[in-house]
Amino acid sequence: MHSVPIIETDRLILRPYRRDDFPAYSALFGDADVIRYVGGVPFTREQSWTRFLRQVGMWHYFGFGFFAIQDRETGGFLGEAGFHDVHRAITPSLEGTMETGWALSPKAHGKGLATEAVSAALKWADHQFPKLRKTCIIDVGNRASIRVAEKHGFKEFWRTTYHGNHVIMFERHQKAAAATGDRRARAHAET
Repeated sequence: MHSVPIIETDRLILRPYRRDDFPAYSALFGDADVIRYVGGVPFTREQSWTRFLRQVGMWHYFGFGFFAIQDRETGGFLGEAGFHDVHRAITPSLEGTMETGWALSPKAHGKGLATEAVSAALKWADHQFPKLRKTCIIDVGNRASIRVAEKHGFKEFWRTTYHGNHVIMFERHQKAAAATGDRRARAHAET
């Protein structure tokens, strides 16, 4: 079994899920604002449990997965960010890639926390799995997530329909990832 790292940023802790995260996790995916672009129908508690277990189990088989996002100041559960390979029935296939994703509580929206979490997760992934292709799919209407993806060097490569929703498929090239990381490091150093 692979161990799940703990990653700390200025405002967040990305860590393994704990069983006591489940009530907050279920509330997250039962929130209509959160899932508006993830199928559009709030998850039942049972559906949330299945997703929760999938996120935990991904680490066992792939050595990567999603992290629980915890607020450093309050200790509260804010959402998730990380990677999976869920064998989607989508063309072109994303199997064998590190499909990047994130979901945060509405109370965390608009504060740059998704960008902070995704940046930390990608830095870890680029170090641990430098040769694995990083991808993501985002609903065409989800401008906030598209901006987060673009900030991290993801570029559109395909548009399709997935479960009746129009989505954009993105991929992140290592050169773009390195350049994006270098720009962020320079900007951080200048502030």
